[in-house]
This record gives sequence, C-alpha cells and structure tokens, in this order.
Amino acid sequence: MLKIVGRWLFRVIVALMAATVVLYAIDWAAYKLTGSRQSTVTVSRTMVVPLNNKDQEYDYLGTSNVPCSISLFPQGGNDPCWYLRRHPTQTQNL
Repeated sequence: MLKIVGRWLFRVIVALMAATVVLYAIDWAAYKLTGSRQSTVTVSRTMVVPLNNKDQEYDYLGTSNVPCSISLFPQGGNDPCWYLRRHPTQTQNL
C-alpha cells in the first residue's frame, strides 16, 4: 500500500514539474513574440537598518517607477507587473 502511494506521489510531482516547465516556456515565447512588452509600476521603498541593541530602524526612501514585464513569470530581468501591483512596498536590508 505504501509503495503504491509513493509511486503516485512521485508521478504527481513529476507531472507538476513538467507542467511548470511547459508553462514557463509558453510564457517566455509569448513575451518574446509580443516584443518583450514592459511597463512600469510605482513602488514605495523602505530600507531596514539594524541597530546596536538588535532593534531595527525603517528609513523611507520614497517612491519610484520600477520597470516590469507583462508576463506570468519574471522575464528580461524584471519582476512581473502583476506581482509588483500586489506588492507595492519593497524593503531593502542594509
């Protein structure tokens, strides 16, 4: 019984990995065929500075327009626009 469950679990994992690779390939092809479409999203940036007493100080750096790719996965070195729109605040550790 345990051997059968292990075999099915292995098949499901392999199928999910294959589906992810195929979906990424389709997303990459669509991104390249449409001329590497990009946009910009306004993002708030904050820097986290560690202090001596193990506390943290948050310094607001302002807002900036960040380039993003119009795709499902990160393409062209940029995050996807849908991700940046859902996460408009970015923190940077010092």
